[in-house]
Amino acid sequence: MSPKTDLKEVVDSEIKEWHFHIYFHQRNADEHHAALELRDAVLRLRRDGAFVAVPLFRVNTDPIGPHPVGSYEIWSPSESFAAVFSYLSLNRGNLSILVHPLTREQNWAIRPPHLPSPSKIGGKLGAHVELILKGEKEAAKAPSD
Repeated sequence: MSPKTDLKEVVDSEIKEWHFHIYFHQRNADEHHAALELRDAVLRLRRDGAFVAVPLFRVNTDPIGPHPVGSYEIWSPSESFAAVFSYLSLNRGNLSILVHPLTREQNWAIRPPHLPSPSKIGGKLGAHVELILKGEKEAAKAPSD
């Protein structure tokens, strides 16, 4: 596939929003605490005007959807992406983070080939997420309890 060069098409298809999924092993008290500290730090920095980033309300203390361990997500507009990415990269400690763009086609677990791939910051994220990163259709949702 050739890169797009039509100005209107390029501008219209620009990624406008991002999600950062912060992972922690829910039965590891130190990791769980570190994840919540990072979340609180992002909230304080947002309040103080460092960047626009919104940790979404829910902290998942068990696997949910394609996410194999405890997690929460942070939403950021493209205008703040570099600042949020930089901050999380430098302050994540041992936590792993999955980053993906928000597009009109939200089912990124079974991503059509033309959609941008998610990326990761940190170590291995688990079998389900590794399949998502590879774009495998077998990246099914984690079993619900």
